[in-house]
Amino acid sequence: MSRTQWGSRLGFILASAGATVGLGSIWKFPYVTAMNGGGAFLLIYLLLTFTLGIALLLAEIAIGRAAACGAVSAFAQLGSRRWKLVGYAGVLCGFLVFSFYSVVGGWTLGYLLRAVDGRVMSNDPAALARLFGDYVSDPFESLLTHALFTGLTLLVVMCGVQKGIERAGKVLMPLLFLLMLGLIARSLTLPGAEAGVAALLTPDFSKVTPGMLVEALGLAFFSLSVGAGCMIAYGSYLGRDAKLAGAALWVTGLTTLTSVLAGLMIFPAIYAFGLDPQAGPGLTYMTMPVVFNHLPFGQGLATAFFLLLLMAALTSSVSLLELVAVFPIDEWGVGRRKATLLICLLVFCAGVPAALSFGPLADWKLFGRNVFELMDYTASNILLPLGGIGTACFAGWVIWPTMRAELQLPRALASGVRFIYCWAAPVLIGLVLVYNI
Repeated sequence: MSRTQWGSRLGFILASAGATVGLGSIWKFPYVTAMNGGGAFLLIYLLLTFTLGIALLLAEIAIGRAAACGAVSAFAQLGSRRWKLVGYAGVLCGFLVFSFYSVVGGWTLGYLLRAVDGRVMSNDPAALARLFGDYVSDPFESLLTHALFTGLTLLVVMCGVQKGIERAGKVLMPLLFLLMLGLIARSLTLPGAEAGVAALLTPDFSKVTPGMLVEALGLAFFSLSVGAGCMIAYGSYLGRDAKLAGAALWVTGLTTLTSVLAGLMIFPAIYAFGLDPQAGPGLTYMTMPVVFNHLPFGQGLATAFFLLLLMAALTSSVSLLELVAVFPIDEWGVGRRKATLLICLLVFCAGVPAALSFGPLADWKLFGRNVFELMDYTASNILLPLGGIGTACFAGWVIWPTMRAELQLPRALASGVRFIYCWAAPVLIGLVLVYNI
């Protein structure tokens, strides 16, 4: 099957950053950091990201470019049919993540509408908490915005690689960074903001537990979109002239930079206005409106922020849809439009229980987690690490000559990367998985 290619190396980097810089960096990172000790968690997260994370990101991009197809077909083509199991696990993971991710993307859409009509403009944390609680517990609106976000993802994918994904990344990601820097500048000037910065950056190693390591590893994979095979699909559109190591370093750097910036944007406001740093998934939605309300033209900035956050969420969900859609396209010859439409319908249905987890299904829990939390935990802390182990072993033990040719690294660095694939990644990820289970 012939493959469309990215229009430029910059286009690939920004599109890949769009896939990784999304709700994992802006929505999830601040509240997970707050719940796991602040600075100590940040250091561990960065360490895992720039070792295991970037190595696995490189592996997925290289596998995709070498095979020029999606995850399931790539593992079979470069290895053998039994390696398809890793691809199947990735597709299942991508489907699961997309199902609950589109619910959170729907929240972003809902808050964009609330920014437009001014409902989010308040200085009262309790009122903002009620606003968020009323929204996510409303079954009709939660399902409606979940459906709309899934539909928007479908539309972007149907525009194609260069005209849809790449063009959006080139425009929206720089704008998102500029707006974040402006909001950080204002957030840092709030009275009491220094306590938030200290909470984010000051390491408290007494908080380091095996459970925290599991969370950090899961977030590193979630943020970089590795372990499921999203970057295999994106790598399959990459030309032979691109240097993979440099591109992966740029993508990883932009992703981690966004995570830290999101923390600097949100943590000072949390402490300045007495908000709960462990408010969970609603932290972004209950914190940023307070900041906007203290800014000139705050409502317009709030609208712009939630619009760009929506776009960031869309670029990430597009990579998830691409991961899942490539499977029937490559394996069964299904047309792209038919495949993406069917998958989006299935994703909407699978996401319904997650959308109702804070309303009608709030009391239904398994292992102490509601459906939304269970889907998030299963994907981030079980399926993604399992996919990481499979990808690492495949890259290090099965197709290393192909990997070495694709990566074009100096001998010493290549040996270190192979050590990560063969031993460090499988052992470390395996240890946290055993603990987690």
